[in-house]
Amino acid sequence: MAKIKKGDLVQVITGASEARGGDKGKQGHVIEVFAERNRVLVEGVNYVTKHNRVGQSQRGGKTGGLETFEAPIHISNVALVDPKSKKPTRVGVTTKAAEKGSAKKQVRVRIAKKSGEEL
Repeated sequence: MAKIKKGDLVQVITGASEARGGDKGKQGHVIEVFAERNRVLVEGVNYVTKHNRVGQSQRGGKTGGLETFEAPIHISNVALVDPKSKKPTRVGVTTKAAEKGSAKKQVRVRIAKKSGEEL
């Protein structure tokens, strides 16, 4: 079971602080998880600028210039935010009985280690 999933609220825990122009301490929702590369795309974090060559479209309009977008960061540099305390926490996995269906069925659930809340 993945510890961080799409839509989770995470906080950047490493890197330069915001005072020095970095992203440490920023919180944002996960847009996409790249499991094979161990990277996540977080909204509002790790903005990069790409310079595109100026060209012409079919209609004659100009294309190119500067494009700013979020780049993926390594999954070890973010931590899930505890829903109770709004601070970064570690993630644990536990099992509980399924709500629907037979009583024998067990479901794996992610929990916040700080508060014990279900994520």
